[in-house]
Amino acid sequence: MFHRRSARGGGWAGHSGGRGRCGAAGAMPAAVVEYKGWKEGYGCGYCGATRGKVSAGMWAHSMTVQDYQDLIDRGWRRSGKYVYKPIMNQTCCPQYTIRCQALHFQASKSHKKVLKKMLKFISRGDVSKVANEEEPMDSHIEDVATCDFPYKSESQVSQSELTPLAVDHTERVENEDKDSGETKEEGNVQKVESDSGQICTDKDTPVPAEPCHSAKAVHAPPKPGKGADLSKPLCRKAKDIRKERKLQKLLQNQMGTVEGSQLQGDQAFLLQNSKSKPNQPKNIEDFILVPLPDDAQHKLEVRVVRSSPPSSQFKATFQESYQVYKRYQMLIHKDPPDKPTINQFTRFLCDSPLEAEHAPDGPECGYGSFHQQYWLDGKIIAVGVIDILPYCVSSVYLYYDPDFSFLSLGVYSALREIAFTRQLHEKAPDLCFYYMGFYIHSCPKMRYKGQYRPSDLLCPETYVWTPIEQCLPLLEHSKYSRFNQDGKAVDEGRLKELGRVRVLHKRTVMPYSVYKKRRKGPSDEASVQQYASLVGQTCSERMLLFRS
Repeated sequence: MFHRRSARGGGWAGHSGGRGRCGAAGAMPAAVVEYKGWKEGYGCGYCGATRGKVSAGMWAHSMTVQDYQDLIDRGWRRSGKYVYKPIMNQTCCPQYTIRCQALHFQASKSHKKVLKKMLKFISRGDVSKVANEEEPMDSHIEDVATCDFPYKSESQVSQSELTPLAVDHTERVENEDKDSGETKEEGNVQKVESDSGQICTDKDTPVPAEPCHSAKAVHAPPKPGKGADLSKPLCRKAKDIRKERKLQKLLQNQMGTVEGSQLQGDQAFLLQNSKSKPNQPKNIEDFILVPLPDDAQHKLEVRVVRSSPPSSQFKATFQESYQVYKRYQMLIHKDPPDKPTINQFTRFLCDSPLEAEHAPDGPECGYGSFHQQYWLDGKIIAVGVIDILPYCVSSVYLYYDPDFSFLSLGVYSALREIAFTRQLHEKAPDLCFYYMGFYIHSCPKMRYKGQYRPSDLLCPETYVWTPIEQCLPLLEHSKYSRFNQDGKAVDEGRLKELGRVRVLHKRTVMPYSVYKKRRKGPSDEASVQQYASLVGQTCSERMLLFRS
């Protein structure tokens, strides 16, 4: 069974105020990227090959969350503002995008063991010195972190060159191509809108909320001896009331904050999820929200702070967070003291091209890039770097204080991020997946991600999702495999019209067909063709490819 990517509408409107019809005034700039081409034959941190890796990369000066969602659904991934895609049939260790179906996730025995270990530590101070069975989610960033390639070619383009001119000028340029009659569009291809800001669809128009038909169910009081009075609340056991009060108190202390505000809107969901049905296996929330004794030895709090643009809380905790990262890189990854610098930390784990966006039907914290900080007794012990996107929470990296390795914080943070995804889903119904980065079957130590079930891998040729159980036999046979077994299936998002690729040239937005006629010097068609083939037709028409 294959799961095809959802064919969603176009771009998202403004920086704030959510999705909606967009005009020229106040429209959010489109994504602007610089394609850097292929990098072949550099070192691999997974298999140890000195010249085995092959990937394509681009600098993203800015990017909407919808653009990035569509890119990771085509096998791309970011590290800082550098966005890269392994060339799967050529690289030494093929990296398959993996996602967990968070709403259906069931913790395994080993996962529950980690949750219980944390619970015992918080409540009683028990310390188990058992070795870590699994590594942190994406604790490896060898693709770019140990390679100088991305930053040797760091963009030198000024901000003014990346800012398009007025919309009317752009419209005139794009219409130039239409009026020339040289480029004929097929009748069944939807016309590209000429607004330089972004492309919007009718789907983005807010829809009035449906009235709740069950909101006012009127019940007549029963006659004496004929049953319960439905107009009054049900009688409840004192024990249940006490338990609920403890859970509510626990929520305030333990579930975490988003920029200093308690996540009160999701308390009902969390309370409901923390009550497993009789004879049903416990879920993650049962362990996270279990009432703690009054004399609990420790206090754990999870805070979600926006990292880009940096919020006040992020700035206030930057130095403490960096020190945790530095110790982690030196003691866990054996980096020399001069390698994990503030500059490196900022580039890879704080900088992000993603625009901060809010939508009426989105999560309260909005979409974009965040740090999920784990505070133990007033001290940061771990940080999960995450992106909140329209359909998923995407794990970027995790670092933690090595003194707390015994808590298996890599596994624990992944489980918390799955629970966080389920929590966000209550406000944002489309957001229901947890993306775990890349699954690398050819590297045994990186197979642990496959233990978060149910999960799917992305077919590297047709970009459809396939249950991991169907993929594993294929990967045992060959490290590179096409998962879609329909031989006639093709990439439906493939490049079909190169002339429609959007280009930003001399501060002017134009289709590639116009740019090609204006360009002086050697042709760059091969590079543009390569870029558009990798990002797909939709993103190539929505994002702006910078050309000098």
